[in-house]
Amino acid sequence: MFTLDPKATAPLVVQIVEGFRDAILSGNLRPGAKAPSIRQLAHAHGVSVYTVVDAYDRLVALGYFASRPHSGFFVRQRESLARLSHDAEPAEAANHNFDSMWYLRRVFENRALRMKPGCGWIPGDWLFQDGLRRSLRTLAAENAELGGYGEPKGFAPLRHLVRDLLAEQEIAVGCEQVLLTHGSSQGLDLVARCLVRAGDAVLVDDPGYPNLLFSLRFLGARLIGVPRTPNGYDLAALEALVIEHKPKAFFTQPRLQSPTGSVASLAHLHRVVQLAEQHHFTVVENDIYADLDPEPRPSLASLDQLQRVVYISSFSKTISPNLRVGYMAAPPDLLEDFAQLKMISGLTSSEFSERLVYGALVDGRWRKHLRGLRERLAAAHQRVAQALEGEGFELFSEPKAGLFIWARHPDIQNAAELAYKAAEQDILLGPGHLFDPQLQPSPWFRFNVAFTDEPKVLAFLKDHQSLN
Repeated sequence: MFTLDPKATAPLVVQIVEGFRDAILSGNLRPGAKAPSIRQLAHAHGVSVYTVVDAYDRLVALGYFASRPHSGFFVRQRESLARLSHDAEPAEAANHNFDSMWYLRRVFENRALRMKPGCGWIPGDWLFQDGLRRSLRTLAAENAELGGYGEPKGFAPLRHLVRDLLAEQEIAVGCEQVLLTHGSSQGLDLVARCLVRAGDAVLVDDPGYPNLLFSLRFLGARLIGVPRTPNGYDLAALEALVIEHKPKAFFTQPRLQSPTGSVASLAHLHRVVQLAEQHHFTVVENDIYADLDPEPRPSLASLDQLQRVVYISSFSKTISPNLRVGYMAAPPDLLEDFAQLKMISGLTSSEFSERLVYGALVDGRWRKHLRGLRERLAAAHQRVAQALEGEGFELFSEPKAGLFIWARHPDIQNAAELAYKAAEQDILLGPGHLFDPQLQPSPWFRFNVAFTDEPKVLAFLKDHQSLN
């Protein structure tokens, strides 16, 4: 199809883009044709898979390729390929489209990236592995009946336990208002598909949670970013956006937010609840880091008592991300809609996983594990914050809890550029525009403190501070 010249002045990425562009415009690649997979092309030309990823992302941005989930890349169907002039300069015209799908593929498919300061989970040896093993042995000894599909709302004893855990946070619910899900991601997806239609205005944190942003884009929602501050939200901007756009819902993460780590103050939570009541929109509170918070704090759900708030959380961050056990609590009528959609889209969640989590939670050492985990994260926060500031990074806030620090360096204008270079060095970074509702270039990075405190990561950041 085309050849690459490593000695040429044009970068390999540009050579790949130009090679495909010429093949498409000449008719050698017809609309609808499937491009070689990323790994196939990398192997055939002896280049890095990340070089090919960069090239394919540029071809998508330029309109030559279309990306189809689980299928690959295809030559885009266009009314007139002649519009894609040979005079276009793809290297200059295209942004580095380090998008959320690229990130998800790299995180969950490529385990060869050894260092993961940009990931969103806790190291395996920090999790409650002993408790999970004890739960597994107990479950095996009980010879529990695991036939059938389980209960639509989830394993009843675990729902009762979730009710009690919510009561400790001053959220009063009955078990009929608790739905177990396949992780918090399924909970967010159920809410989005029930509440949001194409064209609806939806408020989201800016910066926000990439998986959610991608899901809402897929549904055709108009994403309206609410600027985050170290203390929560830009309240003036929030109120103006509510009045202007009349949103259907506000998806937000008040506590230990991803990516900023910020925590919304009580006054900010009160104002969000007031605006939801005044302007009749639903607030979807994603509280997946609640167990990592050493401070007892109010939540939107505790202030509202599930009148207009849907509360979502998960055990994946503290017990095991592999088990994918989450839960949601909501007003009764909405909860029934979510439960019905859960059954329509995927039947029941895994009772086996839910039993394992239940056994770990009732283990007498669970709360001790949480205390130790919080202390370990606090110590990592202190070390990583000090190290980043020592290398000239500016911190958005210093939460001293949870997983994340949001930081930027004055000499780095586009975090995506450094993220590609890091991938070549076996390092997965979290560049800022992944977390932007509009995927705009950003100088910010999300650092996971549990994975950033590593000499090779810090050495890489020190050696690559200037990309201008």
